[in-house]
Amino acid sequence: MSASYDLIFRGGTIVNHDGVGRGDVAVKDGRIAAIGDLSQASAGEIVDVTGLHVLPGVVDSQVHLREPGNEHKEDLETGGRAAVLGGVTSVFEMPNTKPPTTTPEALADKVARARHRMYCDFAFYGGATTENVDLLPEMERMAGCCGIKIFMGSSTGTLLVASDEDVARVLAAISRRAAVHSEDEFRLRDRRPLAELGKVETHPVWRDAEAAVLCTTRLLRLAREAGKRIHVLHVSTADEIPLLAAAKDIASVEVTPQHLTLAAPECYEELGSYAVMNPPIRDAHHRAGLWAGLAAGVVDVIGSDHAPHTREEKAETYPKCPSGMPGVQTLVPIMLDHVNAGRLTIERFVDLTSHGPQRIFGMARKGRIAVGYDADLTIVDMKAKRTITNDWIASKCGWTPYDGKTVTGWPIGTVVRGRRVMWNDELIGAAAGEPIVFLEALPRG
Repeated sequence: MSASYDLIFRGGTIVNHDGVGRGDVAVKDGRIAAIGDLSQASAGEIVDVTGLHVLPGVVDSQVHLREPGNEHKEDLETGGRAAVLGGVTSVFEMPNTKPPTTTPEALADKVARARHRMYCDFAFYGGATTENVDLLPEMERMAGCCGIKIFMGSSTGTLLVASDEDVARVLAAISRRAAVHSEDEFRLRDRRPLAELGKVETHPVWRDAEAAVLCTTRLLRLAREAGKRIHVLHVSTADEIPLLAAAKDIASVEVTPQHLTLAAPECYEELGSYAVMNPPIRDAHHRAGLWAGLAAGVVDVIGSDHAPHTREEKAETYPKCPSGMPGVQTLVPIMLDHVNAGRLTIERFVDLTSHGPQRIFGMARKGRIAVGYDADLTIVDMKAKRTITNDWIASKCGWTPYDGKTVTGWPIGTVVRGRRVMWNDELIGAAAGEPIVFLEALPRG
């Protein structure tokens, strides 16, 4: 008697732990139930994905969705729409909202706001401050918490833990891997006059490579002394890669699509203040260093650092304009274009966007196409040639630094726990996002 499933994706090219090959994926009760030749099996729905690649659901482990406090830029619902339209099935959201996510109550409020308002699944970072160290152990074990975030350099928002003493206190208090914005606050303050009014090209002069290298050097020493794990966000310099390569026992590494794609001075000439982010887009030497780190396996994950601001805000004269750019919806097409250009393999893309986040953050049942795992799938057409436009962007900000860029490789379908939530650029059904479960914070009972 043939097996029966809820849904079968038939005839696609599966990319998973077994390599790359044609096969079918069956779904039952929201989880992957079988993989392989399922031509004799029946299902309530069969979707032909011949000619498409079936990838584990893409995880964007760094987004800023601005709710609560700045919903005019973005909110959890619109951010979730942008994610799934771009092929992203899960996101980790950052704590620099208003108010910031620095108490158990604030974190629980975000989870409640997101449940069944976001199309994708989600988790939230708790934000470390110099005053809330005693609350962090409780927060990092809460449902829907992906860990604790430390801002060692000031960026958008009010969170800042700048001194070695305070960073050490935070690391001593927590048990999970800490995610860190690594720019040296003291150097940033000293060099602030170098950010010249109206001259956006001075952004990487002010926030120079040395500010990142100094901070990462300090951070690695503090983590080593504390015996704790760290995750260094949006690494932007070639000089940090060998430091991080020597510390793979304690440090994992994120880079962003924009640091891999854009370069100074061209990005500032073409995009003006729209190119401003922290840490900055740097020159081609640093971009090449990041690609070398990615090729060598030093880089563990790709995160978009989706940080939307309105056009009016970004049009303010530098350095008054806020830092950050949207990216959750463009992560997949931009990186697939790099795959097609030969800069990385499709297997490495999957490692950076699914296997890597699962391995580093300990997501339960996510990040792999394997029996028993959530049926989170990103289905892509590697041959599709499309032009990214502002009109396609679902974020409230309504713009992308990649407007007008033609790419090869495009997300065709987004599947979250066995539900198709996006297909051919159209949202399907109602939002049903749930908090991600983590191995280090499993619910009891």
